[in-house]
Formats: sequence, C-alpha cells, structure tokens
Amino acid sequence: MATHYEAAVDTHGHTTDGHDDHAHAQGFVDRWLFSTNHKDIGTLYLLFSFAMVIIGAAISVGIRAELAVPGLQFVKPEFFNQLTTMHALVMIFGAIMPAFVGLANWMIPLQVGAPDMALPRMNNWSFWILPFAFLLLLSTFFVPGGAPAGGWTMYPPLMLQGGANVAMTIFAVHMMGISSIMGAINIIATVLNMRAPGMDLMKMPLFTWSWLITAFLLLAVMPVLAGAVTMLLTDKFFATSFFNAAGGGDPVMYQHIFWFFGHPEVYIMILPAFGIVSEIIPTFSRKPLFGYQAMVYAIAAIAFLSFIVWAHHMFTVGMPLGGEIYFMFATMLISVPTGVKIFNWVSTMWRGSLSFEAPMLWSIAFVILFAIGGFSGLMLAIVPADFQYHDTYFVVAHFHYVLVTGALFAIIAAIYYWWPKWTGRMYSEKLAQVHFWWTLVFVNLLFFPQHFLGLAGMPRRIPDYNVVFADWNLISSIGAFGMFVTPFFMFFILWQSRRSGARAEARAWEGAKGLEWTVPSPAPHHTFTTPPVIRDGDLAHGDFAHMDYD
Repeated sequence: MATHYEAAVDTHGHTTDGHDDHAHAQGFVDRWLFSTNHKDIGTLYLLFSFAMVIIGAAISVGIRAELAVPGLQFVKPEFFNQLTTMHALVMIFGAIMPAFVGLANWMIPLQVGAPDMALPRMNNWSFWILPFAFLLLLSTFFVPGGAPAGGWTMYPPLMLQGGANVAMTIFAVHMMGISSIMGAINIIATVLNMRAPGMDLMKMPLFTWSWLITAFLLLAVMPVLAGAVTMLLTDKFFATSFFNAAGGGDPVMYQHIFWFFGHPEVYIMILPAFGIVSEIIPTFSRKPLFGYQAMVYAIAAIAFLSFIVWAHHMFTVGMPLGGEIYFMFATMLISVPTGVKIFNWVSTMWRGSLSFEAPMLWSIAFVILFAIGGFSGLMLAIVPADFQYHDTYFVVAHFHYVLVTGALFAIIAAIYYWWPKWTGRMYSEKLAQVHFWWTLVFVNLLFFPQHFLGLAGMPRRIPDYNVVFADWNLISSIGAFGMFVTPFFMFFILWQSRRSGARAEARAWEGAKGLEWTVPSPAPHHTFTTPPVIRDGDLAHGDFAHMDYD
C-alpha cells in the first residue's frame, strides 16, 4: 500500500503541496520569529549553530596563534584563560548541541511520519532562548574583569575568582539548560506519541532511536548541572560554603556533581552522531544495517553506563583505591557496546556495493577517527597511566577526536546527506570532496600532534611553554589555521547549491530508506497531514523503499 500525501485544493481546483500555501501566506517575521513549523525551527537551530561554530573557531585560532611558538605573543595569560573557557562553552553548548537539536527537529517528524513536533509552541520558545543565552555569555568579554576564566567545567575556587562574569555565565548556562530540557521533552513526546500507525519502536530509524535515548539523558542530567552552578552562585554572592573549604565546604564535591552531569553530556553529544552514521552507511553500502537490534541495545547500554563512570575525570583528586578501581573497570566496560557499534558499521560495509559520495566519506572518517578517540579514552581509563596523562594535551587531543572528528564530522555528514531533501537541490560533489579531504588533513594536523605533546608532559590551558614542545605546537597551529577555512568553504558549497544546484529527486540517494525519502524534495512546509500506514509486512528498521507518493 503506497502512502499518500494529502494535497490541498484551492478555489480554482489547483493543488498546493500539502498545505504548502500556508508558508507563502506568512511574512518573513511571522515565519522565522514566530514559527511553530519543525522544519523552520530546525533551520534556525542549524543557522545558529553555524554562527557559533564561526565564533568558537575564531577563538580557537586566537588560542593556537598564541601557542604557535614559545613565549607570550598576542595575549596576556589571564585573557588566554578566558579564551580557552569561552571556546569550550561556545562549541559545546552553542555549536554541537544546537546542531543535533536542529537535525532532530528537521528529521524526526519526517522519519516517524508525524505532521510536526508534539509541542510546536514550546519548540519555538526552546530555540529563541538560545540567542539571548549566548548574547549574555559572549557579553562577558566586555564587563570589568572580562569573561570567565575557570575552564568550561567552572571548577571552584578558580571560577569564583571572577567578577560579574560569574553571575552572567551561570544565568546563561541556566538558559541553555532550560532550552535543552524543553527540546528533550518535545522529542520524547513526538517519538512516543506521534509515530505513524504500524511503526513499532523497533521499526524506527536509528537516528530517531539515538535521539529518544539522548532526550532522556538530557532530562536526567541538565537539572544536575543547574544545581551545581546554582551552588556556585550562592557561594559567590550569598556567603554559602558548599565548595569553600574555609567554611566547611568541599571543592571536590563540585567535581562529583559536575561530572555526574558532564559524562552523560559527552554522550549527549555523540549518541545522535551514532544514529546519523547508522543512517548513512547502509545507504551508500546498499545493504541493510547489520545488527539493528544490537545497535539499539548498544546505544541504550552506553547511555546507562554513562551515569556510573563520572569519577574517571577525577582520578588525581585523592579518591580511595577501591573507588579508582571501580571507575577504571566501569569506564573500560563502555568500550564493549561502543565496539559493537563499530563492528556493526564495518560489517554493514563488508561486501556491500559501496560508493563514496560526500556523506559516506564523512561517515567512514567518523568511524576511523572516533575509534582513535575511543582508544585514547581507554588509555585515560587506566588509573596509573591517567596520573601521567591528566591535565595534559593528551586529554585535549582525546576529547577533540571525540567531539570534532566524532560529533562535528557526523553533523557535516548529516547536512550533506539530507541537504537535497531540505532544499530540493544537489550540491557539487567535486567541491564537497575537496571540503572533506582538506578538513581531514588539517584536523589531523591540528589534533594528532597534541597526543605527543601530552605524552611528553605539556600541561593544558597554558599560554607559554618550554621550547621542547615548540615543533609539535607549530604543526598543531598550522592545522588550526587550515581548519578555520573549512566552515566558510562548506557555506559556499551549500549557498551555490541553493542558487544553482541540480534538482534533487524525492529519493536523492540510491539505496536511501526511510519515510523521509518518500516525500518530495524539497520537503513541503507541511508533511504527513494524513499519516502513512506502516504494514506489518513492511521491511523492519526504517526500510520503506517500496513506499512512494503517487
């Protein structure tokens, strides 16, 4: 049974694609400021994320310019600390997380056959909180004392040495958390209540599955972060002593509370990437995903384990030996479901009819380079070894291989994969391949030498260093300057596609499966006004290749 897209008919008998006329009736302000359409809000999230990537990358260029050669060149040490802190806050909360939420807004209703998100007005509100949160955060550069300089983890007592920036940063973090919680509630309500008839949970695409689990993580841990930073706020301005040892408090308690949020947060930023890659690799392998159920259970296992390993960030604080042994083995256990995922991706490609369009290249690079980040994470899990690695550039290299060649590569892969569905236009494959190879070279120039710096003992978050670290730092800085070009080049590729790209078919990629490929390209403003019916006989796991609009 084919699904049918309900078309509206005007007074002259002409059809308008699925109430698409609603979009044309809206003015610019109405459509983009007050929009409740999941596609428009997804677009806003992605545009906001792109702006934050540019700002965060510009800050990182300032950091790497200072570190290119030994000595103090451009900035004072206190401002250098502000740059490292703001780079992390902008990239984590402003770039990576909103990008994934934007992809969720765009794709989850299309993938589950829903007409929109379950709570569209709250969806609008959850986005518009973010620009004000980051305006507040970035404005700390211009207040007396400057921006926060205590690292993105905001450890006391260092964080509490700031001035007005402490309150401004904490209120900005609260606003980001409120936005994340609202978005998570919306995703859970949509997935659990608005799936098309016949779409069981085990027929959902992996991207939807990954976001459903991620949304529960967000609901569980964002209030924990809110509690931690609120206690910081009262320590600073209301004479409490939660973390002040002089008043009977414990600064290590903050680390425990923060990392109970912080470690699931790492997986909040990588689980949707697992879902994206699990969509793309089967498409360009022309094979079903190997081990669909195992992939679902592996995502759930990773999410669960992320709650019970937080203190592996704290091996050097003096915790009891029994605690160190527990957190070491619990951390190593996470590598099992992660290894299952990598095995299944490779098995999906094994003997497949592979082609190497841009989304596939980014996905394969993700699998390889994320595995490098995973291996260095295993090294950090070993307690005696971590005593050497802790607070060195080895840790910096590790988490950038997870968050840049992991999360960011998956976001770029997703944009290239679904761009034809969003815009109805194909992009230049040749330029997209240049973008990929340029990025691959410079991202490894940027981050791989940092492993060697860390193993040699170079501490992180310092503006100057011994000359023995000079060569690798110069190479790393060259990588940073090369990487800074890449978001602008990607913007040019997509802008050119929007203006003059070839028309995309509904099923833009041979082998693409899922309900999103059964709607026209570009996806109409309103889709699935009549829900598609998924039959029991349909192939499971998002394979609706036979279902096309008449």
